[in-house]
Amino acid sequence: MIGVDDGVPAPLGAHFDGRGVNFALFSEHATAVDLCLFEPGERHETHRIRLPARTDDIWHGYLRGVLPGQLYGYRVHGPWAPERGHRFNASKLVLDPYAREIAGRIRWHDALYGHRRLVGRDDRIDRRDSAAYMPKAVVTAPEVPDLALRPVRRPLHETVIYEAHVRGLTMTHPAIPEAERGTYEALAHPAIIEHLWKLGITALELLPIQAFADDRFLVEKGLVNYWGYSPLGYFAPDPRFLGHGGTGGLKAAIRELNAAGIEVFLDVVYNHTCEAGQDGPTLSFRGIDNASYYKHDPAQPQRGIDCTGCGNTLDVAHPRVMQLVMDSLRHWVTAYGIAGFRFDLASSLGRAPMDFSPKAAFFQAVAQDPVLAGVKMIAEPWDIGAGGYQLGGYPRGWSEWNDQFRDAARGFWRGDRGTLPKLTQGLSGSREVFAPSGRSPLASINFAASHDGYTLADVVAYEEKHNEANGEGNRDGHGHNVSRNYGVEGDTDNFEILTVRARQKRNLLATVMLAQGVPMLLMGDERSRSQGGNNNAYCQDNAVSWMDWTSDPDPTLATFVANLLRLRREEPGLRRRRFFDGVAIDPEEPLRDVHWLAPDGTEMDGDDWGDDGRQAFGMQIGNDGDAGQRLLILFNAAEAPCPFRLAPGVGGPWRVVFDTTRETGSVLFGPSALAEGGSLNLPARSLLVLAARTDEAA
Repeated sequence: MIGVDDGVPAPLGAHFDGRGVNFALFSEHATAVDLCLFEPGERHETHRIRLPARTDDIWHGYLRGVLPGQLYGYRVHGPWAPERGHRFNASKLVLDPYAREIAGRIRWHDALYGHRRLVGRDDRIDRRDSAAYMPKAVVTAPEVPDLALRPVRRPLHETVIYEAHVRGLTMTHPAIPEAERGTYEALAHPAIIEHLWKLGITALELLPIQAFADDRFLVEKGLVNYWGYSPLGYFAPDPRFLGHGGTGGLKAAIRELNAAGIEVFLDVVYNHTCEAGQDGPTLSFRGIDNASYYKHDPAQPQRGIDCTGCGNTLDVAHPRVMQLVMDSLRHWVTAYGIAGFRFDLASSLGRAPMDFSPKAAFFQAVAQDPVLAGVKMIAEPWDIGAGGYQLGGYPRGWSEWNDQFRDAARGFWRGDRGTLPKLTQGLSGSREVFAPSGRSPLASINFAASHDGYTLADVVAYEEKHNEANGEGNRDGHGHNVSRNYGVEGDTDNFEILTVRARQKRNLLATVMLAQGVPMLLMGDERSRSQGGNNNAYCQDNAVSWMDWTSDPDPTLATFVANLLRLRREEPGLRRRRFFDGVAIDPEEPLRDVHWLAPDGTEMDGDDWGDDGRQAFGMQIGNDGDAGQRLLILFNAAEAPCPFRLAPGVGGPWRVVFDTTRETGSVLFGPSALAEGGSLNLPARSLLVLAARTDEAA
């Protein structure tokens, strides 16, 4: 017989103190909680212990003699009353939301559902035991502070993000031992770090690694949830990426990346869980306290509110749910050295309780938290609920994925009419979007491609999505791709088409990296990685999604990116911490911090801005007060060259320092310079950067 004492209600989860383990679980509406202990390989619990104490809706108990490594789960008793939002079913083993490690994976079976999965009888309770099909929580040893895991603290204006997947980045690299590929340890392999370092990347942003589920409908089709946007546990690294080093392998990888000056960000999914809608399984939150963890319609509590498109919405407005999220964020910073978070469908976190507000309690909690101070917070600023699109609506301290920048950049280079105003807004940091909330250009995360949608190579090779491999009849994924194939859909050996595609990739990359804000590069775009036109490869854990390290269809592109990012590092004017204001730098000179120029060398006026067919313009910028060069960036999206006059009185003489018509981009300084008032022939579909020193003595 295992002895149990009352223990204490905090901290939540299972905590070993050297003599035993304190277990604490929140459930406001439960009537009792049973702790179930498992031995490795056993389908059913070897001990079931009723937690003896309840304090402020925390059920708790202390077991002497229990050691780290112990497997456990809970059975939570309470009313089965779907009409009131309650779906308690003690026949179902549920996972501790605070589990630091998880052993095993879900084995899909009807017993995992709290209700009968029969037509017209979904609200009848199912009494089958689910323990044999459930993963188990693992008691872990106390965390030992590791000074080497303190996050790298790079200023946001120096940040360049690389969005990647643990397996996708490492599965085919020939230098990585085969047994290590696809694991957390592989992220720290010298070949991976060297690649990121040579590119000039400062932050590796990982797609979700918090424990997640492979959706049943995918498993039944022989697929998996590759991306990981189906969270099961918010404290545990997903077991599928564990190597021989266990969770220590992830910590070791982050230490090595930190040592190389590379921050690690996590893509986190606190908007919904893998339990889906009311017809979904009972795996954790639903069986612990469905009415507290999820948002419900107050008029019809049996109906969940779905702002995410995934069947449920986590109710972060509930104080205990907010505590879960905050505790989880702090855990990843303190235990793993995470330096930033990208929040999936972040608008759901700001619904207080239903409408989005930048003053929501969650944002206030983050702002005042001493552990999270200095941690970079990035929002995907939308969900699918009413009023969910909130680009520019987040508070100070937050940056946001700027999809308007993406669409404007793609549209401009594709040749769409009327895109120039939106593009120039993005190039200057999207002041109209972010200044009203008191933020700087650094609130804008600029990108041309991300995991969600086409890769960069596919943006210039496909006009229709090709998602047949996902098994949904090509109905999944969005149709808004703002792409062009330049004559042939997909692969081709036509030299002219390939030349145009290569030029357009360079133009899009240069537009991202030269814009004000924080640039983001999708894994493999520097190697022209294609997904064969699949714009929703969330279930493709195979060559469709993996980086191909064995071949490179555009071998100079990585050098182009590295040269581009070197230019960005060297020029303070490309990394401003405040918006352009258009005022004179010196009252005695005509120079302003930004000039928008027409091809004839004059300042763009109302007619120029109103010309929705304009495809060529210049952006001449200053450097935000630091020593450096004035830059003139010339754009021509037309299919023909454009004569461009270098305006007198706004800088010069000029030298071309970067040119997207060149495979590597860089242009060595020549002996001669282009004088003010002179002209050059701006090639078709090109972007040129010209520089002029502002401090002649430098």
